Amino acid sequence: MKLAEMGGNREAGVVEVPDPLVADNYVKVKVLSAPLCTEFKHRERDRRGGFGHEAAGEVVETGPHVRSVSTGDRVVVMPQNACGLCDLFLSGEHIYCGVRRDALKICGSETGRETTAQYVIQQDWLLMRYPETIPHDHAAMACCGFGPAFNAMESMEVCAGDTVLVAGLGPVGLGDVIIALQRGAMVVGVDMSEYRRRLAEELGAHHTFSPEDDSVHGLVKGVTPGGVGVEKSVQCCKAEGVSEFLVRVTRSRGRIAFVGQAGMAPVPRVVGKGLRLYGCWHWNHVLHAERMLATIAGSSDRIDKMITHTFPIDRIAEAITLQQTGQCGKVIIHPWEK
Repeated sequence: MKLAEMGGNREAGVVEVPDPLVADNYVKVKVLSAPLCTEFKHRERDRRGGFGHEAAGEVVETGPHVRSVSTGDRVVVMPQNACGLCDLFLSGEHIYCGVRRDALKICGSETGRETTAQYVIQQDWLLMRYPETIPHDHAAMACCGFGPAFNAMESMEVCAGDTVLVAGLGPVGLGDVIIALQRGAMVVGVDMSEYRRRLAEELGAHHTFSPEDDSVHGLVKGVTPGGVGVEKSVQCCKAEGVSEFLVRVTRSRGRIAFVGQAGMAPVPRVVGKGLRLYGCWHWNHVLHAERMLATIAGSSDRIDKMITHTFPIDRIAEAITLQQTGQCGKVIIHPWEK
């Protein structure tokens, strides 16, 4: 099969590797949509090897202990490789499980763990089926496109009439914009990139601002009812000072969800304003699969705008270079496209 990887000289390319094998409760999925996340950072860090942790596709082979899916099912491939036994896993919070199974050893396979490839393997309980009415590219948003954003919106209980600030309008931030709008909130976006601010506005964001504006704090508060600040905020970037910024522009007794894994909140101000903070990584697909699929189905037109570029796997170098420019929304690889 074809596998995208970062090779020497920080160049992305495609190599031919053996197809993966399955055993136990593992499933072989033909990848039809492989969204890129932060794979461009492999080049920046000179990190070699295959990559990708998001995928949607079709089941083509199952291990002997597979129970929940069948050949031909359309499935989203959840990230990570949890133990399948602990209370976190059983409650649907598998992303926080501290015990990882060795999929390659269990299956006796050399390949299959990276999703930017023609096939991937995953445990059956970490696959979510989706109907034919949802396109593969849209279903794949249940991973990083919508996953952390959905968790943030659920944790903060975002609903109609809320004011929501999204700091960082990369692919995950754009997912926050879409889901907040789908729930009826007023959305404010902040990002350095003019391209992404305009894209957020095309999706329906009511206001966008650059953090470089000297008066950005006042601008954000100025568009909220009474000028007191937003009710709910989401951190989707690692820019210096973003945590302090969110604490400052979120109204007293407001809520902040941290998706970008960086920064430090000023505790005295958090306490003084009575803010509620949430750490949000992946979402609970055991409890909320139907709601996620309904969110995706109800956001079809916006998802089409959020996905700005698609590439066949043979053009992976071009896709990675585009990601580095920031002049894109969500970028998707189609491993079987010529």
